[in-house]
Amino acid sequence: MTELVVPGKASTVILARPAAGGGFEVLMTRRSSHLKVLAGFLVFPGGAVEEDDWSEKMLARCRGLSPSEAQRILDATMAPEQAMGQWVAAIRELFEETGIHFFAKQGKSLDPISDNLRQRLAQSREALWQRRLVLADLLESEQLICDVGRLTYLFHRITPNHHSVRFDTRFYVGSLPHGQTPLDSSEEVAESVWLTPQEALKLSESGVLPMMPPTVIALRAVAELGSWKNFISAYRLNA
Repeated sequence: MTELVVPGKASTVILARPAAGGGFEVLMTRRSSHLKVLAGFLVFPGGAVEEDDWSEKMLARCRGLSPSEAQRILDATMAPEQAMGQWVAAIRELFEETGIHFFAKQGKSLDPISDNLRQRLAQSREALWQRRLVLADLLESEQLICDVGRLTYLFHRITPNHHSVRFDTRFYVGSLPHGQTPLDSSEEVAESVWLTPQEALKLSESGVLPMMPPTVIALRAVAELGSWKNFISAYRLNA
């Protein structure tokens, strides 16, 4: 009898930007070939939810959403703090993998951030990925806030039982912050690519690049919106 694999809790981000002709593109990453899990797969930035994502110190550095609101939106049995941690994990993983962040100076908007701070964040990103640093400490040292309100919850998917690797994943959508550009590659990412949802679905259907079923489902959901205007409106995002 095959032992049932318990899915790990994860969060992932569908980050979008406007494209020519009124459409939009989403940021996807191809996982490095040396990884033990989903090597070579085309995915959205994301990863495992960690206890530090809902620590008291971390929650004190968040704005744009309260723990009780997060719990209500997820309609989950988890505690409010853990629900908030799902948002934080999505933002942390996005930063670790692509360098894109939703951080702001206290009392200010996401932009602009000074060149010196931008350089320090780039240096801290690697330490964060290596777990030599936790996000709450990084934000506190730089007097930054994590603007979780910039992400909108999309849906919840659990990888089917027959898969050897399973995830209990919350999907979020957001728009690319002004003036930011994703890293071409990073420790877990062989390459970062911008694709229209339709282009990404064609890659999946042709077998050129493998994707997990929840990724394909998410692509189909956003592809139905058709235009950047519809995307922004549907998810009430700041363009």
